Amino acid sequence: MKNLLFSLFSFSFLLFISYTSAQSDKMEEQQGLKTGMAAPNFTLHDAFGHSYKLSSYKGKMPVVVYFYPKAGTSGCTKEACGIRDDWSQFKKNKVQVLGISIDQKADIMKFVKDYNLNFPLLSDADKKVSKDYGVFNKKGFDNRITFIVDKKGKIAEIINVKDIEGHASKVLEIASKLN
Repeated sequence: MKNLLFSLFSFSFLLFISYTSAQSDKMEEQQGLKTGMAAPNFTLHDAFGHSYKLSSYKGKMPVVVYFYPKAGTSGCTKEACGIRDDWSQFKKNKVQVLGISIDQKADIMKFVKDYNLNFPLLSDADKKVSKDYGVFNKKGFDNRITFIVDKKGKIAEIINVKDIEGHASKVLEIASKLN
């Protein structure tokens, strides 16, 4: 009888855990950012102490806000160098790019200097902005996701980046059409 009660209790507990986990996933999906929504505002600093506030670009130009996992890793380096190499086109088309990671400012400064990066990379060391945008994952770093924000401050496009090498040209093409 004890074994039967224990088995029944264990089964009920597993069902409850599965149900609450499924409900939690649904809530996260419902609370996620979607195109057309206002992009969460933020103020972050780059490694050199300069402050960047998303709302300061409102009414002026579209902004590419891209989150990357870790400064200096191969994928993040390819992604950042692609933007670096196309930076003159971003400027010509009046598109601002802001790269964000949870790296410390010292790690970002080394990344910028090692690869001569010529656009702002911002530190979200406290993970607040990453969590606001829903990109911070359970493994403890940001997912590689890009948000293209229009001049009105609305999210025009969300890109789960798979093609790292083509990322810069893709976001430039999309964001340029928002001017």
